[in-house]
Amino acid sequence: MLTTMWEVKAAEGCLDELLDWVRPRLDPTAQLYRSAGPEPRVVVIDPTGQAATTLAELPAAYADRPPHAWDFDRL
Repeated sequence: MLTTMWEVKAAEGCLDELLDWVRPRLDPTAQLYRSAGPEPRVVVIDPTGQAATTLAELPAAYADRPPHAWDFDRL
């Protein structure tokens, strides 16, 4: 089964807006995280493997840099 990890650093002051944009686009089985540290980051773990596709249209104003996505096979 393919799992996608999607990660993005939020633009300054845009973490809440970024989370509000991401949440409704996720599969119900996806897990959403935000960083506990000082850098405002969002991570999605999506067991359907679709996060990179469903989140591809991220508004540039919400991100400090383009998102990264990695696919993993569960062992």
